[in-house]
Amino acid sequence: MIIDATFWVSVSFVIFISGLIYLKLPQKINKSLNEQINSIKDEIKNAEKLKDEAKSLLNEHEDKLNASTKEVKDIVEKAKKDSEKNIIDSTEKFYVMIESKKKSMNHKITQIKENSIKEIRNKAITVAIKSIEHLISTSIDKSKLDNIYSKNLEEVKTLLKNKSI
Repeated sequence: MIIDATFWVSVSFVIFISGLIYLKLPQKINKSLNEQINSIKDEIKNAEKLKDEAKSLLNEHEDKLNASTKEVKDIVEKAKKDSEKNIIDSTEKFYVMIESKKKSMNHKITQIKENSIKEIRNKAITVAIKSIEHLISTSIDKSKLDNIYSKNLEEVKTLLKNKSI
């Protein structure tokens, strides 16, 4: 039999594999791979736990966000209603104040008219009396004039007292 390089490669391969088996290298590799597999499984479990926690936190924060959004909408609606109510109240108060001032001014105008009418009557009566005095003094003699003057003066005074009251 001819011993060539292929034979020696085959023999060295068999010796190498048997050395590996003798040194329990496949078991050590298997054990190392199993440990790595277990650590990867643990990391995956931890990642899934973190994922679940993140989902629950996300859901919790979304619920809080939705609640706060709803609360903000409620506050805005309430503020709108309050502002509309305030505007209406202010407008009503303004119109009530204007009506009150209008009534007060009308009352003052009425008083001024009445006072003016009384003054005009008094002036007219005074002018009439002076006119009558002048007329009587220029048209009738002195004795008749005194009688008529006294009589008319008493009538005018009576009329003035009745008008003034």
